[in-house]
Amino acid sequence: MSYQLNEEQKMIQAMVKDLARDAILPTAAERDKTKEFPADIIKQMGELGLMGMSVPPEYNGAGVDTISYSLALQEIGYACASTAVIMSVHNSVSCGPIYKFGSDFLKENYLKRLASGELLGCFALTEPGAGSDPASQKSTAKKDGDVYILNGTKAWITSGKNADVVVATAYTDKSKRHRGISAFVLEKGMPGFSVGPDEDKMGQRASDSTSLIFEDCRVPAENLLGEEGEGFIIAMTALDEGRIGIASMSVGIGQACLDAAVSYANEREQFGSPISKFQGIRWMIADMAVQIEAARLLTFNAASMKDRGERFSADASIAKLFASEMANKVAYQAVQIHGGYGYSKEYAVERYYRDARVTTIYEGTSEVQRIVIANNVIGS
Repeated sequence: MSYQLNEEQKMIQAMVKDLARDAILPTAAERDKTKEFPADIIKQMGELGLMGMSVPPEYNGAGVDTISYSLALQEIGYACASTAVIMSVHNSVSCGPIYKFGSDFLKENYLKRLASGELLGCFALTEPGAGSDPASQKSTAKKDGDVYILNGTKAWITSGKNADVVVATAYTDKSKRHRGISAFVLEKGMPGFSVGPDEDKMGQRASDSTSLIFEDCRVPAENLLGEEGEGFIIAMTALDEGRIGIASMSVGIGQACLDAAVSYANEREQFGSPISKFQGIRWMIADMAVQIEAARLLTFNAASMKDRGERFSADASIAKLFASEMANKVAYQAVQIHGGYGYSKEYAVERYYRDARVTTIYEGTSEVQRIVIANNVIGS
């Protein structure tokens, strides 16, 4: 890897790599079968500071830079994509918006416990009829004295069943379209808040995805995140950070695919020699390595821009688009190199192939990333 890491970044990478390979990787395949949420692992990650990486120490976070966060997610993604997406959502689209837009009350009551790993967070924007177009959401929030009454249904919410805290959006003024969307911090157990059944997913099966249902849900007015009408900006800002997270996880999946493919190619013999000696296989592996390294550097670029305080929306979209599509291509090639064995659950590449698929869908589809990038290049 050509990117120059500082000593703190190297130390964080080494620590998370040890955790991922020793405590997460050995049980990843079993969790994929059982759909068991990695609660004990998430607790351990919280104790190591991985659940509030970008949150300053005064709010119980680790306060590290975004490169360090990306490195950590790459290592977790290498071991288990389900665990990585839980970590990404918690850090980027749960802790992130509360830190950036939250009142002192929200930071004291929620952010401190989220950043320490005591509580788990999630983000509820998507609805059954509103994904890439948040202005199409139907959820509403009406002020009633010192509470807001929320009604609506959110869909495909990562960690929806297991999270304690939800950053959710709803219309406070439908006539203003996206400028009438507001954001709120909800707790499990609030009256009128219920959780729907788990989705039975292709991949990342140990990470639950559920509906969240609000039926006259009473949310204290002090749980408004930012100001009324800022929900769209809050969501878009959070998604920029989330895209760095998904790009990082995709790099981890890609690296796991490459390592598995190289190991298998060196062991598998055909026509009297390891298949790693055949030019067709060697070139596939070379292409995989190039794609992974390009994705890694694009991700570090977006992370560095964020750390420097520069606008990074387009660069986060570039990184997310390239890295997620890379993960899908590299997973395909890893299965191909394994031949028939790659189609069997006996080998990890079968799981990597399924886990990679959703990376081009959540936190904005590849098509949405291309819209963001084109608007930046051409002018909207």
